[in-house]
Amino acid sequence: MITRKDLLTINDFPGKKIVEVLGYVKGSTVQTKNVGKDIMAGFKSLVGGEIHSYSEMMNDARKVATERLIKDAEALGANAVIGFRLQTSAVMGGAAEIIAYGTAIIVE
Repeated sequence: MITRKDLLTINDFPGKKIVEVLGYVKGSTVQTKNVGKDIMAGFKSLVGGEIHSYSEMMNDARKVATERLIKDAEALGANAVIGFRLQTSAVMGGAAEIIAYGTAIIVE
C-alpha cells in the first residue's frame, strides 16, 4: 500500500533501491463550487483576501487526484511514486482541474 511518505517529488528514493520502473501514473479531477459560493467569492474579490471556499475546494481536489494517482500506481504493482507533481488548470469559470502525476516504481 502506497502512503504519502512513498510519494516523492525527487527522482530517486533515498535509502532504498529502485528495483523496477513501472512507468507514468496519474490521477485527476475537475471540481467546482455552487453558484452561491461563486457569488460570495466575487464579492470577496472586491475587498481582497483569501477565498476560503475555493481554498477548501482545491485542497479536496488535490486529495482526490492524489488518491487516484495512488490507485493507478498500485494497479501496476508499485509501492512508491517518484517525480510526483501536481498541476492545475481552469476548465471554466469557477471550475478547476487538478492533475497528479509521477513515475510508479518498485523499491526494496
